[in-house]
Amino acid sequence: MADRMAVQINMFLNEADEWKGRPLYLEILNYLRKENVAGATVIHAVAGFTGRGGVQTTSLVDVGGKLPLILTFIDNDEHVQRVLPRLREMALHRLIVREDVVIESGL
Repeated sequence: MADRMAVQINMFLNEADEWKGRPLYLEILNYLRKENVAGATVIHAVAGFTGRGGVQTTSLVDVGGKLPLILTFIDNDEHVQRVLPRLREMALHRLIVREDVVIESGL
């Protein structure tokens, strides 16, 4: 079986991000599911920082719940191009990274 090209998107969010009063990462997952994206995962970090903010760690969770989250998904370029405008709107000031990848196995 030949390797297949795909696109991987990584979105760098945090726990406090919301979209219309609901957790942003859940709203993005629901949107991607509705749009039939191949699959998506949210990874919960144990520590990190965004922008000019201070380092957040799991020991500081009760101080604000702003630990980093990474939402990642892989699909073909056509699907990614279709959903990206809405994702940019939903995560307006968050880092979104796009990479071309080779699928070795799965999907």
